[in-house]
Formats: sequence, C-alpha cells, structure tokens
Amino acid sequence: MPPFLVELFQDAHFWVGVAFAILVLVLLRAGVPGLLAKALDSRAGAVQAQLDEATRLRNEAQALLADIKVQRETSETQAAEMLANAAEEAKRLEAEAKVNLADQIRRRGELAERKIASAEAQAAADVKAAAAEFAAQLAEQVLASRIATAKTDPLIDRGVDQLAAKLQ
Repeated sequence: MPPFLVELFQDAHFWVGVAFAILVLVLLRAGVPGLLAKALDSRAGAVQAQLDEATRLRNEAQALLADIKVQRETSETQAAEMLANAAEEAKRLEAEAKVNLADQIRRRGELAERKIASAEAQAAADVKAAAAEFAAQLAEQVLASRIATAKTDPLIDRGVDQLAAKLQ
C-alpha cells in the first residue's frame, strides 16, 4: 500500500469525513430532506396563514377606523348644529321675552292709568257729592233761617222739601 494511503487511513480527519459522507448518504436514503421540506412547508403555511390573518385584521381595523372617523365627523357636525340651534332658540326666546315684557309693562301701565282715571272719577264724584250735600245743607240752613225770621209759607216749605229730596 502506498505510503500516502497508509497515512490517509491513519488520519482522524479522513475518518470523520468518511463518517460524514456515510451519514449524509443514510439521511438521503431515509428521505430526511423530504421530511425537512415538508416541515418547512408546513411551517411556511402556518406563517402564511398568520400573515393572512394579520392582513385581514389590519383591513378590519382600518375599516373600523374609517367608520369611527365618519361617526366622529357626523357627531361633531350634529353637535355644531345643536349648538347653533340652541343659540338661535336662545335668541328667539330672548326676543320673545322682551316682547312679552314690553307688552306686560304696557298692559300694567294701561291698567294703572285706568285705575288712576277711575280713582280720579271716584274722587271727583265724591267731591261733587260732598259739595252738593254741603250746598244742600247750607241752602237748608239759609232757608231755615230766612223762614224762621219770616212768616211760614206752605209753598216755600214744599219747595224746600222737594229740593232736599232731589239733592239726596
């Protein structure tokens, strides 16, 4: 045997290489690469399924986000409309209250004027009545004093009685 072969058979690296080659042949013969490919394919399928699920969830989240933005904009618009309507309603109620207050003040003024006019008329009537009664009493006293000094005349007595009855 040639010396280089003897040296080769005694070298540990050579035998490690031979063992490795045998191991690779045995693994190839047993179908390990196919099993590895199947395992990698199944793992790749699981990863792809997770990616598909993540994409679907992302699309769902984006759709929900878009819906929420639309709802927010709608809500903000409605809130702005509500505020505008409330401001208009407040202005309308304020104007209505001013008109009602002015009307109420006018009616109370008219009522006060009527009461004053009525009180003036009543006072004037009371003064007239008092003046008439006072005049009647004076006339009665004057006539009584004249009659007492003069002779009694039945015609004058009757006229005084009629006058007294009319004044009362």
